[in-house]
This record gives sequence, C-alpha cells and structure tokens, in this order.
Amino acid sequence: MTKKIILFAMCLFCSIVTSQTLQDMSGSMTADSPIVIYTAKEILTMDKSKPKAEAVAVQNGKIIAVGTKDEVSKILGDRKARLDKTFNDKIIVPGFIAQHDHPVLAALTMASEVLSIEDWELPEGTAKAVKDKNDFMTRLAAAEKKMSDPEEALITWGYHPNFYGKLTKADLDKISTTRPILAWLRSCHEIVMNGVAMEKYGVTADFIKTWGETPQKQSVLAEGRFWEQGMFAVAPKIATVLATPEKLVKGLHITRDYMHSKGITFGNEPGGILVKPLQDGVNSVMSSDEMPFRWSFMADGKTLCDKYKDDKQVIDEAVKLESWYNGRTSLAKKQVKLFSDGAIYSLLMQVREPYTDKHHGEWMTDLPVFERAFKIFWDAGYQIHVHVNGDAGLDRVLNTLEKNLKANPRTDHRTVIVHFAVSAKDQVDRLAKLGCIVSGNPYYPVALADNYSKNGLGPQRAESMVRMGDVERAGVSYSFHSDMPMAPADPLYLMWCGVNRLTTGGKVVAPEQKVSREGALKAVTIDAAYSLKVEDQMGSISSGKLANFTILDDNPITCDPMKIKDIKVWGTVSEGRKQPVGGKSTKGMFGFKSNETETFSQGAMSHMIKILAAHENE
Repeated sequence: MTKKIILFAMCLFCSIVTSQTLQDMSGSMTADSPIVIYTAKEILTMDKSKPKAEAVAVQNGKIIAVGTKDEVSKILGDRKARLDKTFNDKIIVPGFIAQHDHPVLAALTMASEVLSIEDWELPEGTAKAVKDKNDFMTRLAAAEKKMSDPEEALITWGYHPNFYGKLTKADLDKISTTRPILAWLRSCHEIVMNGVAMEKYGVTADFIKTWGETPQKQSVLAEGRFWEQGMFAVAPKIATVLATPEKLVKGLHITRDYMHSKGITFGNEPGGILVKPLQDGVNSVMSSDEMPFRWSFMADGKTLCDKYKDDKQVIDEAVKLESWYNGRTSLAKKQVKLFSDGAIYSLLMQVREPYTDKHHGEWMTDLPVFERAFKIFWDAGYQIHVHVNGDAGLDRVLNTLEKNLKANPRTDHRTVIVHFAVSAKDQVDRLAKLGCIVSGNPYYPVALADNYSKNGLGPQRAESMVRMGDVERAGVSYSFHSDMPMAPADPLYLMWCGVNRLTTGGKVVAPEQKVSREGALKAVTIDAAYSLKVEDQMGSISSGKLANFTILDDNPITCDPMKIKDIKVWGTVSEGRKQPVGGKSTKGMFGFKSNETETFSQGAMSHMIKILAAHENE
C-alpha cells in the first residue's frame, strides 16, 4: 500500500540563507524594511574583534551594526530605526546552538512518564529525580492510578539499574496486573515489561526462539528484561505502543518548548532520519514557521553504506536527502555521521585497559565497514562526525583519519570527535596534530563518575571522562552537546558541568579538566557553529550574521560559576523575531496523522535503534 502522510498546517519558510557583508545589507535597506536597535545591560558578542557591545541593530532578520550606541548610530546615519529597550536589564549572548541532539528519541522519551536519575524541567512541570527504587515504585503507582483508560499502556523512561538496583517484571506486576507497563531504562538500550504487556504484545518463549544467539543471551523472559540486541529484537512487537504518530507529535512539542526555554536557537540531529514518513511527521512540527528555532539533519553514513554497495551511489543518495526538508528544517550539506564503539550508559565503550569487572565493550561498526564509509565520505569532501566513547574506539578513529590524510590530504576537514568519554592525554595531542575538533558531553562525569568509579572504569578513568581541560589547553576547537535525551538539552547546564565538574554525589572530579567560562560559552555558541560549519551565519553577534540571540538574566562569564546553571532565560531572538519563553510562538499545535500507523511506528523504532546501536537487528 502506498504510504500517505496527511500534514495539517505545514508552513513553508525559506532555508537558512548565507550571510552577506555589511555593505550588501546596507544596500538592501529600504523604508519597507524597518531597523530595530536592541540595547542591553551587556552584550557578549563572542567576536574577537569586538567582544562587548552596548547595542545591536537588526534588519531583515540579520545583524547590520554592533558596537556602542554612538557607533551603531553613526553606521545607520539618517536611516530610521526603532529603539527597543526590552533587554536593558538583561544580558544578550549569541543564540545557543544544540550541536548534537536527537528530536525523535527525545520526543518519545519526554512523552513518557519521566522518572529518571536527574531533574527534567519540562514545559508542563519539573519531573524530579528519582531518589531510590522505592520512590520509583511509589511514583509509578501514582501515575498508573491517574490514568482513565484501563486499556492504555503506561510507559515510563529514566530508571537506571546502576543507581537503583535491578528492575524486573515482578516489580512492574506489583503496579498492575491488568494494564500493560513498559519501563524504558535510562540508557534507552534496555526495556522491562510486566506480564500483561508481554502477553498482549506476543512476547513469548516461542517468539524469542526465532531470534539469533546474541539477542537470546541479551534477554531474560522470566524477568521481562530485554537489553541491547534483545531490546532491538523485541522492538517490532512494541513499536506501535512506544512510537505512535500521536506520541511523536506530543513529544516533539514538549521537546520544542523545552529547548526554547533553554535558549536554543539552532540545532542538529546527527545521523538523521532515513524513513520518509517519519521525517514527514517530524516536519509537521519542526518545519513550521511556529518553530522557535531552526533545525538541521545530518546524513547517517553507516546506514547509507550498508544499503548501497556502490560508493558513488552512497554519495548520490546522501545528496538526495536535501529534498526531504523545508521551512525551518534543512540538511547539513556535505556532513555525515559515522560510529566507532559502544554507548557510555551501557558501558560498552571499547577501552584500552580492561573494565574492572572484566566485561568487554562493543564495536558499533566493524572495522572494514568503518574504513569504507570513512573513505567514501572523506574522498567526497564531507565533514565527518564520529560517535566515539572509549580510548580504544578513539584510536581506531585517529588511525583511520591519519590513513586517509596521507592518501588524500585535505585542509580544514574539521573531523569531529563526538562524545569523547574515555580518552588519554596522548590522544588529545594526536587529534590536535591531525586537525580534529571535539564535541564533548560534559554531563558524563557529573552524572556517571561516582558510579563508574566503583563499577566498570575505576576512579582514574571515570573521574577524567571528557577531558576538555586538556583539549582547551591544546588549542583545539571544542563544543558541548547534550545528546538529548542522554543529557538535558540545556546549554547553561552544560556550561556549568564543564566549568565545575561537580558530580551528583558532591565531588569535584579531575579539576584539571575544568574549562574556562569563556571557553564554555564559546562551546555552545561560536565553536558549536564552527563544528557544524555555520560560523559564517551564526554563533557570534557580528554584522552580516543572522540576528539570533539568547537573552539571560545574568552574565555566565562573570557570575558565580556555581550559579551558571541557575541563570534565568528570558527567551530568544530568532532572526530578529522576539520570542519570550512561553510566548505564543511556542503554543501552536499541528495535526499529523498516518493512515499506516504500523509502518510509521516501525520506521520510528528503526530510526531509534540506529541512533542507539547503528546496526541492523540480528
């Protein structure tokens, strides 16, 4: 049957335009293009030539003048301009950039009953961190009692066994023996079901016998537990529960409003969606002019290489993806994401020295496949972003990069080392020499160092995770990302993590790996833009760039470093459009329906699995 997607209220808007010179902008000024001058308590430009300013003039969604009030007035001359004093008691910084987040995965988790290891300040209220297993059980039972439809499944996300102990079918059966309950664990790599859910969705011993050896080993039917390939194998049975069109749209609106409330003005989905009906569903929310920020998607190089055996076709198909986007979504041109080793939350990184409990990590991509994919995109001139968490995984990436540099030298390739969990000082020196840049997740040591010091890594490796201090001292460009939902998509919080390295247990770990506050602000503005090759359009408050600003109540560079995460976000200016948090621009709801819910749901689960594991089901 032909797949049809009915989209309601889909608004078309122009793609991100390339920046112009100030002279170009001045030449286009007309009486019909009003000029607005914003003044503020402070303007932090992130522009080395003019770090601070008093005023910024905006026309046609772009910055046309920055400086003192007198400097801006002189540049404008006798042109009419409206003075806007809304931000006179605020701090204006360049619009925050979400360098690496997953809107579909974030939507599906945020639309669940969030009971996690950390607070989630969602638009409808804060989901407080779970204290212990008893707290989880009490709150899950309360959520079940509030549900009016006895047939509706209860889906929760965020439980972490390393923090609260094992969760099993027997635990969930205590909540209900009549309502299906699915607990999607914090890593997103494991799911636990109660008895009625397993019965309703056909998760039986006979079904499991159809799986391969590894999925069977990574499941315990009696406990209702399925992890890694076991979870991926059971996914087709539960796809229409976890990933309905209605849940996706609800979750996208939650994610959208959450990110806007944190000051985000631009973001990227690395390893973008390769299921057209699913992308249409995402576009129904994210392409609309009601969207308070723009979002780009990056090609999934691993899947493209798996699907097409002809190297040229791989590139041709990657280019074709551009037609999937419109309005406020776009394709990140000539950029691709590849995968090296396993995930941090499931402790499946490939590490040089063995894990303390002697388990072993996993490769997300076999070496021949990784080397083929890297060479295809390298030779085609792509910027390559590589998911890598362990130091052995990083060795593979750097070896492959060095091999390709020798065979086909390139300048300004900006190969991005993404996540950067466990690494060694010698690798920082090497990646600097090879011309890499780093996109690190500074939340890892904050959330995981205490636990991983005891489980898996040991104190030295756990505490030095995400060694951004070494990266900063080496002069390597770096950005911060959240990988939402792996961490909150909150740039101020990421800055706080990188600057303080204070764990949830109250310990400062590897203080030598702290970064400067200016470096942290650059990591969510100009250096984040640099990592996505959009620094000519955004990332600093400079003439000719898009008028993207984040409006703060305090200066994150000069305030108490422990209070960075508590700075209130007034809202944003997106291409000249003022957007206060909670304003009308974030309240629109759009209808989205699919006449093939199962096809849609399976596509959503397939995309999610590729994000989590980057391999097909076995």
